[in-house]
Amino acid sequence: MFTLEGSALNSPLAETVSVLLLVAVLAWAVLRPFGWPEAVLAVPAAGLAIATGIISPEHAWQEVERLGPVVGFLAAVLVLAHFCDVEGLFHACGAWMARRAAGSPGRLLTAVFVLASAITAVLSLDATVVLLTPVVFVTATRMGVPAKPHAYASAHLSNTASLLLPVSNLTNLLAFAASGLSFTRFAALMALPWLVAIAAEYLVFRRFFARELLEVAPSPEPAEAPTLPVFALVTVGCTLAGFVVTSAVGVEPAWAALAGALVLAGRALLRRQDTPLGVVRAASPAFLAFVLALGVVVRAVVDNGLADGLRHLLPEGTGLAALLGIAVLAAVLANLINNLPAVLVLLPLTAAAGPGAVLAVLLGVNIGPNLTYAGSLATLLWRRIAHRHEHDVDLGEFTRLGLLTVPAALVPAVLALWASLWLVGV
Repeated sequence: MFTLEGSALNSPLAETVSVLLLVAVLAWAVLRPFGWPEAVLAVPAAGLAIATGIISPEHAWQEVERLGPVVGFLAAVLVLAHFCDVEGLFHACGAWMARRAAGSPGRLLTAVFVLASAITAVLSLDATVVLLTPVVFVTATRMGVPAKPHAYASAHLSNTASLLLPVSNLTNLLAFAASGLSFTRFAALMALPWLVAIAAEYLVFRRFFARELLEVAPSPEPAEAPTLPVFALVTVGCTLAGFVVTSAVGVEPAWAALAGALVLAGRALLRRQDTPLGVVRAASPAFLAFVLALGVVVRAVVDNGLADGLRHLLPEGTGLAALLGIAVLAAVLANLINNLPAVLVLLPLTAAAGPGAVLAVLLGVNIGPNLTYAGSLATLLWRRIAHRHEHDVDLGEFTRLGLLTVPAALVPAVLALWASLWLVGV
């Protein structure tokens, strides 16, 4: 058995076993045998790492404590997004897209970009992947236009459009905690990179899918008028305002997210639109356990040498060249080991350099995963949803698109971040 004392923790054997555990956890998350949750292997792997001394109980508990508030925040946002769907928000989105497109696949692509960007930013990328993607498939089918460009847009924007707010992505929540920024300052710094990255994606999509976007539907079905779920929209608006207020007064924004989730969940329960068990399921407890367990496994890898290796590769400073180097390294690492482990590894190494370096990591781990299926859990989930709608995703095409969009979005986004840091004075 490995022990914390002596050299066992940093021995080649401990390093090898910790890496194998991480690879096994990620492979399970990618493949999900028998449809079982990611936590089925991740939790025992974390327990094994602790039991064998690869990671000390103290370090494991530190990691759980660090991730605890972030996981609580994630749970509240997932519940909020679920009950927005119960209120009819995503049905209204589908009606709006069809009405806006009026039979044109080009206009539908624009509508998908607008909605996916907004939903990802406000309700998190999970809402875009799980709730908006099926609506996109149904809308394209009813219009009689190719679904591929619009479905791919949903996948890409679940990553790229998650740059704006701390609540947009689990990676953002982790970076927000490490950056020391307020909610509003984080959003102010990321607004320009967010817009630039989305615009670059849009231009590449218009070019890459030029042929499909010319296939106008011969006789599109009349689109229904969207009915806005006012209560859900007001609740989301108040929740966003709550994020700003709680951040300004030094209170965890998770409390604002919890309040918004409780309002919508309580309304649904009173109207018998859902059950208490449905509320629990909406929070995805198995996925939350996976995040905590993955954090422990990643910390084991970091403790056993990965941090030292990456520290030599990270550029020093926060100049333009350094920010670009950090973002590229983060993008490469995200495609090698998935973006969530990548951000868990890189944040402790870059936090001391200031918020600029932390946000550069975020650009890499949010934009970079569009290159491969395994780059982010969101893309893996999107692929399963695409198969469920009998849409074959071609690996070669997905990769070719990623080879075009990732550099086209990442480089100008880093330039925009550098300019924002200079303008805001960070």
